[in-house]
Amino acid sequence: MSAFDALVRPALVRIAAPGGGYDPHGDPYWGTGFFIAPGWVLTCAHVVAKGGSAVWRGEPAVGITWEGGETTGRVVLAKPRPATPEEVPARWDFPDLALVHVPDAQGAACVRLSERPPTTPTPISLHGWSRQTGEVRIRHALGEAHAVDGGALLLRWTLPVEGVSGGPVVDLRRGAVIGLNKGRGRDEGAAVPLTALRELHDVPGGEILHDVLRAHDKYHLNRLRRPRGGRTWTAAQMELWPATARGVSPVRRTQLYGLFAELPPPSGPGEVMALVDAVKRRVLHPDYQAVLETDARTWRDGVGLLHELHASQRENQPGTTDLGLDAVLLYAAHIVRHLTERYGSGPGAEGLQRLEDWIADESGAAHGAVQEEISGLLYPETPEAPEAPGAPGALGTSRPGGARAEHEGAGESPPRPVSRPAREAGARADVRIEIDAVPWATPQRYTWRMMLLFDGNTVSPLSGDDSGVTRDLLQDVLRAPLVDALRRGDSGDHLAAVEVVLPRELFDEPLDTWRLTPEEEHFGERSLPLGQRRIVVLRDRHRSHHPPSPEWRRRWRGSEGGPLRAVPLRAEVLAAGAEAHAPHVRRESRMGAYERLGGAVDGSVPVYCGPVGGGDGHRAMDVALAAGHPIALWRHGARDHGDCAEFHKRAGELLVSAGSAEGLHRPVRTLRMRAADAEADPGERSEHVWAENLAVLYDPPDRPPFDDLLQGPPLLGEGDR
Repeated sequence: MSAFDALVRPALVRIAAPGGGYDPHGDPYWGTGFFIAPGWVLTCAHVVAKGGSAVWRGEPAVGITWEGGETTGRVVLAKPRPATPEEVPARWDFPDLALVHVPDAQGAACVRLSERPPTTPTPISLHGWSRQTGEVRIRHALGEAHAVDGGALLLRWTLPVEGVSGGPVVDLRRGAVIGLNKGRGRDEGAAVPLTALRELHDVPGGEILHDVLRAHDKYHLNRLRRPRGGRTWTAAQMELWPATARGVSPVRRTQLYGLFAELPPPSGPGEVMALVDAVKRRVLHPDYQAVLETDARTWRDGVGLLHELHASQRENQPGTTDLGLDAVLLYAAHIVRHLTERYGSGPGAEGLQRLEDWIADESGAAHGAVQEEISGLLYPETPEAPEAPGAPGALGTSRPGGARAEHEGAGESPPRPVSRPAREAGARADVRIEIDAVPWATPQRYTWRMMLLFDGNTVSPLSGDDSGVTRDLLQDVLRAPLVDALRRGDSGDHLAAVEVVLPRELFDEPLDTWRLTPEEEHFGERSLPLGQRRIVVLRDRHRSHHPPSPEWRRRWRGSEGGPLRAVPLRAEVLAAGAEAHAPHVRRESRMGAYERLGGAVDGSVPVYCGPVGGGDGHRAMDVALAAGHPIALWRHGARDHGDCAEFHKRAGELLVSAGSAEGLHRPVRTLRMRAADAEADPGERSEHVWAENLAVLYDPPDRPPFDDLLQGPPLLGEGDR
């Protein structure tokens, strides 16, 4: 047996009907699984599905046999999962994963899971049970993982045989499990990348996965400290580690992950990635921002993105210096500071102290400037240390004046203007949704793109659909991508804002009332309308395709600095009172409105008591945007305009109290909550009824340029994302 085959075998599980055991002539076996933590088996969903409806009802209907004995388990998490226990899916799409709880297997040996996406090509070994030779036996084979495509890890030079589905795929270069066998095609095999396990965090009950992964890391730390005879996964990985290497060795990672296992888990990928981004900006480049997003769900996932950093990854900075140790130690120190500020002496305080002690012990091997930063993060109350040569900046970047900083120093990039993001302080990013009309489509359809927006300048695309959907389906289609984007933009207690870039005919779409779940739930954050929990603003799609006009820039400066004051979007509304919308009332001319709105003092905000997606409101909004106004208030759902004078008065008071553009966000969110509170005292609620369906245009001119409007139909085969 190979070194890793000997480590995998004790963790391999034969999955069958309860009572199947090792008997080669007993009930047909279903497939393979493997222990990833004491009492927890990972396999493919299509393997356990052979047990029928009892499996999906959560009964102990999964027979588990391994070197330590025979017992039963029950499926706790799965994706995909049949809509009803009796349903039999026609196919099993990726990720095709199931997590099985086996409470009677606390002493089982466990594999070592990779903490990073697979690097291809890489040599691999496949493991599992098979009856290919007539008897149920453990099989293993060697091959290569050569690509990741469409959610599948593609294998060549070996093909999974019948029965090994659900078994582990081991990366022989790094000594860790990187996937699960799924199936085979004509010329290549397909495996589920282990990174797909992160998707189980999002299924009902998915929070248990944090406990399972913490148990995994504690298991391997305990094995490192008390080997109990035999080789360990950490020892096998150390044999692959170059003797002269400087960096985050397998021993260090095992120790660090075991310490992370004692901490409160991150609330989502944004909390992890905010710290990873901060570290990369320090060790790679001050302006660093990843273009493509990573769905990091645990603190260990962040290490997977950092421990193999090299100086060659710096822009225009050749070199092979290993930056991984500096990056990981700095990341761990950021976690200590972040969780200390969030929880204080609450959950995980003892674990944080042990992590802090470990960082202090290991940081002697780090770069001098990193040691100082770590000290500042761990002991913020101490006097500031003398500035390191060339700091701040990325390690090894160029100093001002052209001199190159060595690895001992740090460079400083010239400052650049950064536009003010809409999100609340502390969030990682805003979520930006771009929606465009498809001009040739009948009925009218709209394309969409979901992305993260960092500091108002840098975008990271996430998902989209260029074929388009009808307006009535926008909320349902965008719900899941929006949930995913918000997880990435949120960081701890700080929530991402949502800015939606729309064609003007959609300005009355009630985006602030959208919910992140389609079903009625118990009162909670997912059941609240977006606008009652987050900043939700609209932006104009048309003028985002053109360079900002001088009027737009000037008016934004006035709104940003304040004070703010109301100006009617439609002048005749206040003059004619309740009859303003009657057909016989003379409308303000377009040029007259342009002269009035264009001549309003800077800081003026057009307000209107009715909708602007069509009719007179749409016409007036066109004029306001042409006059450069970056902010506007209106009601997207109003139909009875008898309270227009009240609306304009209250909107004016809101603007005065807000003071500036940024000051609008919190009071608008509060108004939305109070106006929607059906259980409030009638007298108190009447004070806020004017703000029902309140919409906000918040459209600064300093966002990055984007693609031009869609001018023609996509070529055949395009747009199927």
